[in-house]
Amino acid sequence: MIEREQYAPGPASGAQVRKDGEKWTLILVRELRHSPEKVWQALTDPVHLREWAPFDVDGSLGTAGTTVKLTWAGTPTPQEARVTRADAPKVLEFSDIRWELEAYGGGTRLTLWHSIDRRFISWGAAGWHISFDVLERLLAGEPIGRIAGAGVMKFAGWQRLVAEYAKQFAVESPKWPPGAAQKS
Repeated sequence: MIEREQYAPGPASGAQVRKDGEKWTLILVRELRHSPEKVWQALTDPVHLREWAPFDVDGSLGTAGTTVKLTWAGTPTPQEARVTRADAPKVLEFSDIRWELEAYGGGTRLTLWHSIDRRFISWGAAGWHISFDVLERLLAGEPIGRIAGAGVMKFAGWQRLVAEYAKQFAVESPKWPPGAAQKS
């Protein structure tokens, strides 16, 4: 079993942005070694989401038309999220997030589209990068626990990933909040 302290994120990769005013869309692609059905369950089941995603929901995301309370890690106030599309195990859409799952090489190519304020696009990319790593380990039966919210900013490799994604997207890195000291 991999210990959380031994985890280090790899280099920034698999991401692009589509620019539209202040709201940009982060597109992040990851190839996972697990079936689309297994990945779908991790994307829609609140128990699974609590283990890897940067948010909690109070119900399943697996049915179109469902409304859930979604709470981003580190934020006290839930927001309502309506599932607008749930075509298992291929497409899931809710709020400003869209997931596509494609069977690929015995596993799944997972693509995320997430609309994010342009000032924080590199933070979003770094955060989702780490969440995808946590998801891969969870699905492999080697969970290391969710790394999200303010905790991710203190995690080794976070600042490096933010800088790498900022460079890749040709944006300035956001200013670090006080108290978000980094481990090297």
